[in-house]
Amino acid sequence: MSTVAELLEDPELLATEWDLAPLVAEADGDGDGSVDRLLSDAAGLADHVSGANAGRVAELDADGLATAMHELERINDLVGRAGSFAALRFSTDTGDPERGALLQRVQERATEIETKLLFFELEWAELADDDAEALLRDDRLDFCRHYLRSARRYRPHLLSEPEEKLLAEKSISSQSAWGRLFGELVAALRVDLDGEKISLEVALSRLQGPDREARRGAADAVSSALEPGVRTRAFIYNTLVYDKSVEDRLRAYPHWLASRNLSNEASDESVMALIEAVRRRYDIPQRWYRLKARLLGVERLADYDRSAPVLPEDVAFSFAEARELVLDTYRAFSPEVGRVVQQFFDERWIDAPVRPNKRGGAFCSYTVPSVHPYVLLNFTARRRDVLTMAHELGHGLHAALAQPRGIFHQSTPLTLAETASVFGETLVFERLLAAAADDRERLGLLAERIDGAIATVFRQMAMNRFEHLVHTRRRTEGELSVERICELWVETQQELFGDSVEITAGYRTWWSYVPHFISTPGYVYAYAYGQLLALSAYGRYREEGESFVPRYVELLAAGGSRSPEELGAIIGIDLADPGFWDAGLQLIDGQLAEAETLAG
Repeated sequence: MSTVAELLEDPELLATEWDLAPLVAEADGDGDGSVDRLLSDAAGLADHVSGANAGRVAELDADGLATAMHELERINDLVGRAGSFAALRFSTDTGDPERGALLQRVQERATEIETKLLFFELEWAELADDDAEALLRDDRLDFCRHYLRSARRYRPHLLSEPEEKLLAEKSISSQSAWGRLFGELVAALRVDLDGEKISLEVALSRLQGPDREARRGAADAVSSALEPGVRTRAFIYNTLVYDKSVEDRLRAYPHWLASRNLSNEASDESVMALIEAVRRRYDIPQRWYRLKARLLGVERLADYDRSAPVLPEDVAFSFAEARELVLDTYRAFSPEVGRVVQQFFDERWIDAPVRPNKRGGAFCSYTVPSVHPYVLLNFTARRRDVLTMAHELGHGLHAALAQPRGIFHQSTPLTLAETASVFGETLVFERLLAAAADDRERLGLLAERIDGAIATVFRQMAMNRFEHLVHTRRRTEGELSVERICELWVETQQELFGDSVEITAGYRTWWSYVPHFISTPGYVYAYAYGQLLALSAYGRYREEGESFVPRYVELLAAGGSRSPEELGAIIGIDLADPGFWDAGLQLIDGQLAEAETLAG
């Protein structure tokens, strides 16, 4: 049997890298020059749209509005192609100065184009409600109706056009610049472990190994790698948190999470209902960690034990094995779905191997509907990597099925963005569970699944509470010291763990590599939302069988063309029901109960 180290040198894995040429093919070439041509075309079209419509949006009839929106669609496509090419190319080697320079140039030119067009949504938001609704009833606006209707919700928080332009221009040297610096610093981290310097991503994967001393050593090495630069990362975080507080004040948002809720098309009340529902069930992770300690034969878990397998075998998968398992599972669910997922492997839409300076984690970039999505993985040959592959390909499936909706409606709010990914991951998990040879192996798989649910629902909610404390304390206490941020991190992690997990001294700085805190503040509760929604959807699939599949595909194909409540109704889920969250949490509780029975 091949070792993990051998599987990471598999030629098939190492050859699995993106072909980004389709993003710039329209500009008759590839690389920097093609990106510049795309942006020049977009800038010229933006000048035309501005000259034809600035100061006159209120005078447009349905035909004129549709024409203008199609032109904006074209601009967004050109900028999206250029931006996606630069960002994806940079993500595979954040240490390359040429790639960094291209990304910065694209961001600067894209912002110039954005400022030329700010007038449009500002004038559209000022239109009287009755006049706007009369226009939106016209069939010619089907391709952008929900987008235009949703944009009007920002009316109380919009500034004047000169002010909006100033904020857009300054964002390049504020949020974007600080976010890029943070990403580069984290990507450049090297962990000194077992006599070699490895990436943070690989070091963190060692926490999933069966040997406790190896996990402890990996955790200590990660903490040692994080310590030297923690003051710099804390300064970046302080700066961005303060920057957000200023913008929230200028835009009259009542609290730090309000802008995120608005973009998610979720009410403050529904989000707080989710947060409190999850916090009320912190007994689930605490029960699990106590059971896991008994299964591992230790008195109490330490933070580095949380992802440990409960069985001593360290299950490894080659990239080919992972690919075939995921593909076969998606095909069994739906041949149409399987065909879409197959394209990601056949047409080089995936970048999988771990490389120096490659961005950590995994993601799916939708890019633009006229091209196709791309998936980034950091495949380390663990069983969890198989589920990560299924997860990100769920995102890719969602993006691909929604491509016909166009650039205004392809993407959903973040609260629904995890639906397809978690659903696909659950399909693959159930396939692994069904193939378990005995109760012992079944327990091992359930343990991994419960670990995943806790990471996605409960840990993300603890992270939400950490963000809440950082943002609110920064607004009342001023700049937060490294020690103060670490205290808030430990406080919210301790609430999650109770007395079931020992928090070690080094773990205090582990907040400092999480990119979501920097790039998308307030994002993390969407993981819990998406996980519980997807679990409810999977529960309906188990109840209804094949008849559920067409409606599920319809949901994904709808993209963001309807409100979250309307999208949920397609598969019979009422997102306005406060009991919805409890139903999803009960499914996790049921898995834990089964694990407790098997352990007994």
